Amino acid sequence: MFGLIPKEEKFFKMFQDMGVIITEGAQQLKVMLDDYVDPLASQRQIKDTEHKGDNQTHLIIKTLNKTFITPLDREDIYSLASKLDDIIDLIDASAQRFVMYNVEKPTPEAQQLAFIILKCCQTVERALKHLGGKFEDINNCCVEINALENEADRVCREAISRLFDEEKDPINLIKWKEIYETLEKATDKCEDAANILESVVVKNA
Repeated sequence: MFGLIPKEEKFFKMFQDMGVIITEGAQQLKVMLDDYVDPLASQRQIKDTEHKGDNQTHLIIKTLNKTFITPLDREDIYSLASKLDDIIDLIDASAQRFVMYNVEKPTPEAQQLAFIILKCCQTVERALKHLGGKFEDINNCCVEINALENEADRVCREAISRLFDEEKDPINLIKWKEIYETLEKATDKCEDAANILESVVVKNA
């Protein structure tokens, strides 16, 4: 019977490990776009990290299904695990598009978005480290993530606007529009995770 009563650290530690994984993927994406020497090798490396994220997500959900009493609402644990998995999925999807579309060189805007994704993921990771600790620290991280997502949205809008002004090749226009939007969606998922964390704070304050 005592095995059904969890130590809170079990779930918190699993979320913290997931935070490390998404930051690792974001760092790999930034390096891929900054150096862009061998995008295929970089994309494969990111895919390996995405698999690690999948495995960690499955572990969290499997543990949730086996746990009778949880430190947070069950739906919050499930939703947070899903949103964190979405982040690494979008990072992987972004990297895939550079390879799929045979992009010769990333634009400054794409590099800027990759940098913002990394900052978002680092902040999500920091917020996850505060689970079970000070709620104020989690709230501060969520505010920062929201600001970063707004910045990514601005960069994406301006990049697409410039694309329609300057790009004459319709195929290239379609490619880059999708790349920008996929990169920006990764920051949206970071904000989704932050929203769940804010909800956790409200419920448990």
